[in-house]
Amino acid sequence: MRFRLIGLLAVIIPALRLSAQSSGGDGYLFSPPHATFSIRGGYARASASSDLFSFVTDRLTVDRGDFSGLSLATDLAFRVHSRVDLLLGTGINTRVTRSEDRDFIGTDDLPIEQRTTFRRIPIAAGLKLHLRPEGRAVSKLAWVPSQVSPYVAAGGGMMYYLFKQDGEFVDYKTFDVFRTSLKSSDVSAMAFGAVGTTFSLTPHVAINAEMRYEQARGALSSDFRDFSPIDLSGVGLTAGFLFRF
Repeated sequence: MRFRLIGLLAVIIPALRLSAQSSGGDGYLFSPPHATFSIRGGYARASASSDLFSFVTDRLTVDRGDFSGLSLATDLAFRVHSRVDLLLGTGINTRVTRSEDRDFIGTDDLPIEQRTTFRRIPIAAGLKLHLRPEGRAVSKLAWVPSQVSPYVAAGGGMMYYLFKQDGEFVDYKTFDVFRTSLKSSDVSAMAFGAVGTTFSLTPHVAINAEMRYEQARGALSSDFRDFSPIDLSGVGLTAGFLFRF
């Protein structure tokens, strides 16, 4: 898969560079872009630091890393200043983990098995500050994007989450084994900070890489009423394409 991806990029990137001739001029746009859209994929590492995760990792054959996984992120940015954009974004990361009880087996001498789903969907708005000019005007009718453009961003919004467990569980007071489904979902406030950069391929297309930290905690349903609010924080590293308009 890795070699196929490298081969695909080897075909796409030269083609994008050749398309610059017809995208507004010989390596330039007619004016600075009014908006950009980026789509990125990567990996999101969940902090998983609240007591619910401690209980689950203590009782079941999972660890904190099992709540991290692949992620997808999209951003839409509108220029409000030569170096400042209004940023709107969302994303999703989901991890489904199968586990067994660490200490007990069933009366049939088979493992007591569960499946845990952890999903986070942030919806955020903020400001994006370019640390150097995105490009330069060479005349009234020509704007050339910079080859590399680093930036920082910050803001806030809401985060939807889902924490769900299906399967067999042990009642640690009676040691009875029972089958059930436990679920909690909610929407909570969140804040984020990010650093990233873009590498221009053509006037309209760039590679976009970003590292983002999100801070949030969510209320739990009655299925998990004995626990404190769930930790929804984490850091993600994503890369993909950015399109200028």
